[in-house]
Amino acid sequence: MNRKIATAVLFVMATSLAVADPIVTDSTSRSTTDSTSTSTTTVKSPPPTAVAPAITSINNDLCAVGVSGAAQTQILGIAIGSTFVDKNCERLKLSKTLYDMGMKVAAVATLCQDERVFTAMMNAGTPCPVDGKIGEKAKEIWDADPSRQPQKIKSKD
Repeated sequence: MNRKIATAVLFVMATSLAVADPIVTDSTSRSTTDSTSTSTTTVKSPPPTAVAPAITSINNDLCAVGVSGAAQTQILGIAIGSTFVDKNCERLKLSKTLYDMGMKVAAVATLCQDERVFTAMMNAGTPCPVDGKIGEKAKEIWDADPSRQPQKIKSKD
């Protein structure tokens, strides 16, 4: 979706620049009263400007990241903004909540969905829980079916 938006913005900018005449932002008026007095006024206006929207989250307990941007041509200006969910932040918050409720194995299992944590746990000799099994029994299950490991799942995408 983001690629489509970027392509549309670039298309609009390219076509606008190709057909647009420069916008004159000054205007001058002269007035003469009788033969001794002359007055000249020049008004300079700023060019049109697109301003990117501010994306804020009041609650710092959200796992959302705000992104915004703007582009301006001589004819058309566009500004867009959106939020994206930080999946790693969500995983950490879910794990902490499970741990706080006394579900330590479930908390570790949640963290183990990240391939980096999974690899670190295996390298430390404490394999991630699987199917209610921990320790050596879990390692046997992971070794028997490597396709269930997080890095294998991710590489299929």
